[in-house]
Amino acid sequence: MSSVLDVDLDFFGLLDDPVGELDRLIRWGGRPVDVVVERHHYAFRAWRQAVKEGAIDEPRFILHVDEHHDMLGEAPPVNFGNFMWFAMDLWPRCRVHWLVRDPIDSPGQWLSNEAWSRVRRRFTSGPRIPRDWPRPDLVSIATSPGFVEPALARALVERVGDHLEPEQHYLPQVRRAGHQACLAPEADRRGYQSRSRGSDSAFADRMSRSRAARFASS
Repeated sequence: MSSVLDVDLDFFGLLDDPVGELDRLIRWGGRPVDVVVERHHYAFRAWRQAVKEGAIDEPRFILHVDEHHDMLGEAPPVNFGNFMWFAMDLWPRCRVHWLVRDPIDSPGQWLSNEAWSRVRRRFTSGPRIPRDWPRPDLVSIATSPGFVEPALARALVERVGDHLEPEQHYLPQVRRAGHQACLAPEADRRGYQSRSRGSDSAFADRMSRSRAARFASS
């Protein structure tokens, strides 16, 4: 049994003390940050790699700290808007808690009835970490450029850097430079864009509309 702390920096955009909240969350985890990626679905790749290499067991718990639930459908390819459904489908005993203050929608609004029925009993959401939720065996951070204001993004990434240990990451091909984010290789990013540019932009549009709605309601 293993537990993953999965953090997207877009979660902190509307908080009063975003850097402090990020720091407190990582300190709650009680371990260094293991993986930092640009696109959030690359974190899912890191989890699978960690399981494959025996670094962690198949996750039974994922604490998903994010402005979005990342279950905007079950149709491939896997991308940053839908990867969490694929994670729950891959690991059928895994529970996911979406840590969110003001959710504006539900995965059930985007998934088919059949897909939602396969994961709904293992999915919860709310503004607090559930009681007795296990501390993580792996911590992943998604920087999500384009969803975080640049100045705040720099401050958050710098704070993430305070929690990095150079030898502790599971993606074998990421590059690391001091306190900069670990990114998937440039060639890999180009390949992703060429394979799924249409679906990626569609999900980005959906998420942008959701983000605008949240700002309007705050």
